[in-house]
Amino acid sequence: MNTATQTAPLTLEQLRAQDAWNQCVDYEKEHVNIAKGLPALIMNSGLMQVLAFCHEKGKKEKGLPYEQVATHLRTWLSQRFKNVAPDEGFERFMQSLLKAQPADYQAITTEAYAWLRWMRQMSSARLKQVKEV
Repeated sequence: MNTATQTAPLTLEQLRAQDAWNQCVDYEKEHVNIAKGLPALIMNSGLMQVLAFCHEKGKKEKGLPYEQVATHLRTWLSQRFKNVAPDEGFERFMQSLLKAQPADYQAITTEAYAWLRWMRQMSSARLKQVKEV
């Protein structure tokens, strides 16, 4: 096998970036603004409260971008923490967080911040790219 064609496994940062890039393909300006604001909301209110807020907003047509961004976040977190929160659906994910050990909950929240850092950057970049075309 040629070593020039072998690639190293992706780092966690690369995986986050790739997931954010893929998820934000259809994002509009409102999605980008939501992604930019979620870390501060989580810091002030907590992950579960923010996910509940986004879910509630998503029930109204104008709030759909909130639910979409939150769903993408839950999907990422459920993939990263299969043992703690194996289901990305709102109800089951929230139940998993309610039962999570404090250290697991803290790790999930930390991961949410890390993923959202990438989502903020990637969604802004993709939005500009779409507008330029």
